[in-house]
Amino acid sequence: MKRLFFLIKHGFKKVILSRLFNRYVHKNNIIIEDINQTVKVRGCTVKPDTIKKKFEHLMIYYPDFAFIFFWRIKQNKYRWRKWFYNEVPCKIFRSAKIDGGMVCYHPFGTVVNAKTIGKNFQFRNNLTIGNKGNDNTLIPTIGNNVTVGANAVIIGEITIGDNVVVGAGSVVVKDVPSNCVVVGNPAKIIK
Repeated sequence: MKRLFFLIKHGFKKVILSRLFNRYVHKNNIIIEDINQTVKVRGCTVKPDTIKKKFEHLMIYYPDFAFIFFWRIKQNKYRWRKWFYNEVPCKIFRSAKIDGGMVCYHPFGTVVNAKTIGKNFQFRNNLTIGNKGNDNTLIPTIGNNVTVGANAVIIGEITIGDNVVVGAGSVVVKDVPSNCVVVGNPAKIIK
């Protein structure tokens, strides 16, 4: 009986995913970039190598991707969402302009409030990106290809350049130039 229920649920998921793909994905370059980047960094092998199959694979096996997808389409209350991920205590502000290729790993306890975030942004759990002194005009700008480790804090009206790695537990309160690695509290360039 359990096997039958599993097969019915899986078949129903495939129908939902087909509808979601047709409605939200196949012409949305930002979501397509999210899909391709997630498959790349997670090392997934999907056959056949099509966007639709990659989307289905990520939605079924990676609830972190499903969270990002439903945030992108502004459907956090979508009726069938719970079939793909449970509640995630993560808040990404709608005012944040985030380019494609965003990948998250366990986004629990995370708040993202930035002016802009570039392509291929990766982050881990317990991240805080936000304002200084409760003033939402004083929020960060983050470049392309930035990776942020767990438990990091990035606050204030600062700029983080392209190709930057922010180490786990770092507290960033000053501008960070491109092409470097920062760690510590306060964050310092180590490479």
